[in-house]
Amino acid sequence: MAEKPHLNIITEGHVDHGKSTLLGRLLFDSGSLPEQELRKLKDLAKELKKETFEFAFVMDKLKEERERGVTIDLMYKPIITDKYYYTAIDCPGHRDFVKNMITGASQADAAILVVSCKDGVQEQTKEHLYLSKVLGINQMIVAVNKMDEVNYDQGKFNEVKEQVTKLLTSIGYKVDQIPFVPVSAYVGDNVVKKSTNMPWYSGEPLLKIMDSTIQVPEKPINKPLRLPVQDVYSITGVGLVPVGRVETGVLKAGQKIVIEPSGTVAEVKSMEMHHKPLEKAEPGDNIGFNLKGVSKKDVRKGDVVGDPANPPTVAKEFTAQIIVLQHPTVITKGYTPVFHIHTAHVAGRITEIVKKLDPKTGAEITENKETLKTGDAAVVKVQPLQPVAIEKQADFPELAKFAIRDMGKTVAAGICTDVVKAK
Repeated sequence: MAEKPHLNIITEGHVDHGKSTLLGRLLFDSGSLPEQELRKLKDLAKELKKETFEFAFVMDKLKEERERGVTIDLMYKPIITDKYYYTAIDCPGHRDFVKNMITGASQADAAILVVSCKDGVQEQTKEHLYLSKVLGINQMIVAVNKMDEVNYDQGKFNEVKEQVTKLLTSIGYKVDQIPFVPVSAYVGDNVVKKSTNMPWYSGEPLLKIMDSTIQVPEKPINKPLRLPVQDVYSITGVGLVPVGRVETGVLKAGQKIVIEPSGTVAEVKSMEMHHKPLEKAEPGDNIGFNLKGVSKKDVRKGDVVGDPANPPTVAKEFTAQIIVLQHPTVITKGYTPVFHIHTAHVAGRITEIVKKLDPKTGAEITENKETLKTGDAAVVKVQPLQPVAIEKQADFPELAKFAIRDMGKTVAAGICTDVVKAK
């Protein structure tokens, strides 16, 4: 049987709007979750006196989360449909978990925005949508959840739909391409099975809509090779084995590569994926590869492997569009936080706030442009304090996104629009 196309999908939205329960329901009703696993979860839910949480439990694997009843980490689960093999990434809704949300969003091909029909648009609904837009997720489905709690009222559904439509439009989404589905994740209405509780809704259930509206993005095979290194292992008898995910291009066993920012040239002896030898790796493949002619100091986490004829860009300075998610005071010129760019973490100094933008419209704001606070968007210039490979959005969107972290929090997210090369 031919393999189904693979897609990464995230659920996003405000905390407690039912993202985990929805994913649990999708997994269970689509037959992607074994019966015995669900039975175990039901027993545990009873024990913790949280009987209605069993579907959410599927996703919330951490004990601490079970006791607190919130999603902290990203959970990856397969959902297999007639058409696709999805990896579902459950993104936390809590404020301090935005870092994981960014990690998830940067790997996603599409998003399901979950909005509770009872509460409508909330703060994180907006925040997650901004992030999705900045991070380039253009395929979106809106699940209006908890319909059972508003007695399946069509009027309530339409109100929430209107709120979300306004928000999507203000951020720059094309609303005519975004389906809205009324669901109850807890009861199971319109998730995998069509609901009899909402005769006013003539559309398909969520799972069918996922298959009919989400398209497989084209693999950037024809672009030059870019592979950010996630880790490097020293294996006795084998040597150095870097691991990472191919973002663009193709990597073949026996190929010559260059590692940036060090500029080291090496040869790929062999590679494997899921412990099986591999002759060539394509975008989306997570691989380990054995290098000939390098020492431990030549390759480390955060480096980018590329083609010697078209090496990864090492930045002396870069220009970026950022959005400030949360900052206790203000950001000014000279601010030096840590930039999380693909797999690299480097300190960078904001050398100039070029212009301040209205985050909803992208129009320029002229007042107070020297300071940025929570909610502001801007174009800034950044000087990395150590060499780092970063690409501009127009050439390699996969390597242009970043998060800015400071004081244990994600303070901003951004995308690189231009690079001044270091060499």
